[in-house]
Amino acid sequence: MDSLTFVGLLFAFLAIFGGQILEGGSIESLLNFPAFVIVIGGTFGAALIQTNLKVLIRAFKMIRWCFISPIVDPERGIKKLVNWSLRARKAGLLGLEDYIDQEKNHFEQKGLTLLVDGGEPEKIRDTLLVDLEVGERESIKSVKFFEALGGYAPTMGIVGAVLGLIQVMGNLSDPSQLGSGIATAFVATIYGVGSANLLFLPIANKLTSIVLSQSLYREMIIEGIALIAEGENPKVIESRLFSFVPR
Repeated sequence: MDSLTFVGLLFAFLAIFGGQILEGGSIESLLNFPAFVIVIGGTFGAALIQTNLKVLIRAFKMIRWCFISPIVDPERGIKKLVNWSLRARKAGLLGLEDYIDQEKNHFEQKGLTLLVDGGEPEKIRDTLLVDLEVGERESIKSVKFFEALGGYAPTMGIVGAVLGLIQVMGNLSDPSQLGSGIATAFVATIYGVGSANLLFLPIANKLTSIVLSQSLYREMIIEGIALIAEGENPKVIESRLFSFVPR
């Protein structure tokens, strides 16, 4: 569980609503359904135009990473690779065959399978690097959906503001209509800028960080498997792989 996401959201919204109250305003004045429809609906509509269905589905699946990050434990991965190395030195590469079905991580399972099949170290490395690059590229495409939301939201806020002002200008003779039009104009701007900077862009940045952490972990796995294929000493493997552990 990533508690910082919850803390950040709570802190941000408390600061905004708290500031509004301290200035003598009310929370209700920040709630405007027409402005919400214009900004959020327009923002998602614009982002959907540039996104295909596969990327969209992956993007929504990745949102949960902001709250429950995928487990990336380099030290556990190093321990696993060293154990594989020790087993390979004692029983040969075929001795690792029993570990294939036990491995739940698809990427590591594929690497282990290539290792057991006796592939050349460079071919194993190249094959896994292609997997890594394709996976990272697809994840970044989904992250860009949230970046797009963050880019379009402020502009949609301006659109909402202009629409509100159009309503005001068209009802100058009816004072009862002026309040709602002005409220939509200003609240739409808040929704656009606020959603971009409190939700969409932070989500994109957090997911990018997670994707890069996963890629670094997989690079470590690739290096470890290639070293095992080369018959390197387990102690040397352990020392080399600890270079991948963030300090």
